[in-house]
Amino acid sequence: MKALYNDGSVAEVESAEEALHIIRHSAAHIMAQAIKRLYPEADFAYGPATDNGFYYDVDLGDATLSEDDLPAIEAEMKKIAKENLKFSVFELPRAEAIALMEERGEKYKVEHIGDLPEDARITFFQQGDYIDMCVGPHLTYTKALKAFKLTGVSGAYWKADANNKMLTRVNGTAFATKDELDAHLTMLEEAKKRDHRRIGREMDLFMMRDEAPGFPFFLPNGMILKNTLLDYWREIHHKAGYVEISTPQIMNSQLWKTSGHWDHYKDNMYSTMIDGEEYCIKPMNCPGGVLVYASKPHSYRELPIRAGEIGLVHRHELKGALHGLFRVRCFNQDDAHLFVTPEQLTDEIVGVVNLITSVYDKFGFTYHLELSTRPEDSMGSDEDWERAEAGLKTALERLGMEYVVNEGDGAFYGPKIDFHLEDSLGRTWQCGTVQLDFQMPQNFDLEYVDADGTKKRPIMLHRVCFGSIERFIGILIEHFAGKFPVWLAPMQVKVLPVSEKSRDYAHEVTAKLEAAGIRVVCDDRDEKIGYKIREARGTDRVPYMLILGEKEVEAGNISVRDRTNETVPMGVDEFIAKVREEIDTRA
Repeated sequence: MKALYNDGSVAEVESAEEALHIIRHSAAHIMAQAIKRLYPEADFAYGPATDNGFYYDVDLGDATLSEDDLPAIEAEMKKIAKENLKFSVFELPRAEAIALMEERGEKYKVEHIGDLPEDARITFFQQGDYIDMCVGPHLTYTKALKAFKLTGVSGAYWKADANNKMLTRVNGTAFATKDELDAHLTMLEEAKKRDHRRIGREMDLFMMRDEAPGFPFFLPNGMILKNTLLDYWREIHHKAGYVEISTPQIMNSQLWKTSGHWDHYKDNMYSTMIDGEEYCIKPMNCPGGVLVYASKPHSYRELPIRAGEIGLVHRHELKGALHGLFRVRCFNQDDAHLFVTPEQLTDEIVGVVNLITSVYDKFGFTYHLELSTRPEDSMGSDEDWERAEAGLKTALERLGMEYVVNEGDGAFYGPKIDFHLEDSLGRTWQCGTVQLDFQMPQNFDLEYVDADGTKKRPIMLHRVCFGSIERFIGILIEHFAGKFPVWLAPMQVKVLPVSEKSRDYAHEVTAKLEAAGIRVVCDDRDEKIGYKIREARGTDRVPYMLILGEKEVEAGNISVRDRTNETVPMGVDEFIAKVREEIDTRA
């Protein structure tokens, strides 16, 4: 595939990744041209390619646009592709660029030009009657766009600022071939079926309310799931030598200024006045963990100290960005903070990575690692950052784990290793992280007494495994489509008496299962057995159904139906032993 670059050159694109980006970027321009033809007053803001497709934010004036309008835009895009318009590029001085955009009624582009550095090159790409300010590159002709689909409409503030106007965001995706597009659309349909918000409602796991936007309510079934995860977390961390702490929800703003969070994060923090002083609801747990360490002197013999916390944190997110459990305003974070000597650093990072990977293996996730390096708004010296990045690299090399470097995406206080999970649909999620921090021990003057009697500064490791517990639950819901492994399932067994004649026996079986510590419900409603089975399988997504009729009562056994819909006769004790093994081993 050939592409047109903003210097006017045309070159063959060698990378498939770059080619896909160019296809999607060009699709955004073609979509904008189609919208302009259908809505002449349309005024365009930003329209980039993304990892999954493309979008364009547009001000439609008094007009509105819904998903019902997307087929008409798609049809116009196909028409533009068929016209085989040539892409061309030209450059203008700032004053002429502004004049052109003003002439075309593009006030957002004019404002964007004003935000550019004085010496910036301002280039435009044109296909037919449509001109867009852009750095490119693009396709050479519109006919090269062969496989695309518009996927939705949403709202987006200009420059992501809630004080600005809400624009209409039109989303789409594009691929090199129709087969690739069809495969992607199939995945999107499957993702809709697995939407954790829908499954969460059906299984009574959690709810969201307009009275508390972004603040999830966990229902009894959801609490079973959540507590089961936390029981597992506590068990593996106890075995790994962690202690558990809890730190306050609200602490004086001076703490956050000392930690550095105030300068880097205050716009996302909630605050209140108490006794004439400003206090903050914690957006993260680390400063509290530091205060616990600083509460008494420490010897090198105590280190490493591994302190874990299931801490509830609050962060201000824009209302338009909220999304089920994936983007919320309060969540529990499975933080741990390790205080180590320089000699212990590599071993502790290796231990943390091994612990996190063991958890992801348990849930059947594949994953890849990224090493994120120093960002522009970092704290600390060049020497500290070089030592910190070298420490993480050394640990990964010892583990023999492959990783990619994500330049400039570290935390403000140190570099980090991020774990990106891949779920059953091939989507990736950033969850676990290991962050190395020389800054906070320095800011809070943390010390330990070394073997020679001198005071030394510990190194601090921040790490999470699940990350946000709420978000991880959302990921698990979609990964398993609500069909959790037995040990995680809120309802592990549902007992279904066929008629009143087997109801007493069903209660006896239920009592035996309850006594064995199995989460079981007996559905003794006066409903047809087919209805009960469909509800248990479809809505409850229960791992096992026990179907009990007169035959089972007479034989004193049970008919067990699993998720494969295979039904087998089995003794009650045999079934209890089977389920208990699955629970105890977390199969």
